[in-house]
Amino acid sequence: MADLDVRRYTRDDLPEIRQTIIDIHADAQGKHMDEFRKKFAWFVDHWGSREGYACVMAYDGDTAVGFAYGAPAVDGREWWREHVDPAPESTLTFAYSELAVRQAYRKQGISDLLSRTLLEDRPEDLAVLLVDVTHPRVQALYEDWGFKKVGEQQPFPDSPLFAIMLAELPLA
Repeated sequence: MADLDVRRYTRDDLPEIRQTIIDIHADAQGKHMDEFRKKFAWFVDHWGSREGYACVMAYDGDTAVGFAYGAPAVDGREWWREHVDPAPESTLTFAYSELAVRQAYRKQGISDLLSRTLLEDRPEDLAVLLVDVTHPRVQALYEDWGFKKVGEQQPFPDSPLFAIMLAELPLA
């Protein structure tokens, strides 16, 4: 892995980093940019406006090569609980929303670095994320980090079917 500089950002930084996030996402999606993924800028704004929003971005020199972000789940609105029986007692959950690495920087451990950096030292006990079920290698990557599939969900009519993945924090 290149000697990367990983920087942390909050929602106050979103105006500065928004376009970089969108550009990395577009590069990461490549030719797989379907209609749902074209709405990504809306999701950036949605998540970036949330209280507790956290983003980490890896830089190779001046080039931003990947990012990961999310925000604490709203207490009492942990939609994933209906898929877990019995549900964990803890109600503090971090919703891990996005991870993307530029195509030229893949398979170098950057996803692991970004994920672990984003989730380290979180005050929440759990982390939840969604993975497109047509991407089993991505799901396996999260499983290697301690996430477990607890169900499936299609959150929007035009979205893919996602595997719901849950992990205890800190990651193993």
